[in-house]
Amino acid sequence: MHIVELVKQHAPITGEQIAEMLGLSRPTLRSDLALLVMLGLVDAKPKVGYSPGSAVSPGGEISRRLQGMKVKDIQAIPVIVRENSLVHDAVVTLFMENVGSLIVVDEENCLSGIISRKDLLKFTLGNQNASSMPVNMVMTREPNVIHVFPEDSVVDAARKMIHHQVDSLPVVVRMKPESASAQTRARWDVVGRVTKTIMTQLLLELATEGP
Repeated sequence: MHIVELVKQHAPITGEQIAEMLGLSRPTLRSDLALLVMLGLVDAKPKVGYSPGSAVSPGGEISRRLQGMKVKDIQAIPVIVRENSLVHDAVVTLFMENVGSLIVVDEENCLSGIISRKDLLKFTLGNQNASSMPVNMVMTREPNVIHVFPEDSVVDAARKMIHHQVDSLPVVVRMKPESASAQTRARWDVVGRVTKTIMTQLLLELATEGP
């Protein structure tokens, strides 16, 4: 939540100034700022900049409508690869589908992990054999994958993205055990994905709709 603290200390502050203080580019921060505005943690005024938001109190029509929306209302089709897929195939899928991350599943189609562009870039740079290795050597493994459920609120999903600094979240439901001797840890069936791009598009739609 560094952005919120910077806004509190230096308001009003522009996106360019925030980016400079964090050592990031303005485009990199755009989706994060949009989410913070959506949550009411930050307010944005044209030609003025960002100031502390009014998240503690219900704010305006957009805030009220967001509070009633659930993840299942906005989730997109998940982009999935199997954990034995090659890194080369994962890179191709990433760019063919134009997404920032891939959801990895096992042979039973359970959530196994997640792999981002940054993960693939780090793994392949200077590694001549990377493309022929399986993605399970690169991915963030379950149970360390941050996910949401279809019935979760959109606002809670946005908070998770900001808190954990991730660009997307798998949407999952718990798989029913096939026998009485089922495994002790939960296993998840992937039913969708939510991304910062989806969140930003939602905010834009709500902001430009009529009353």
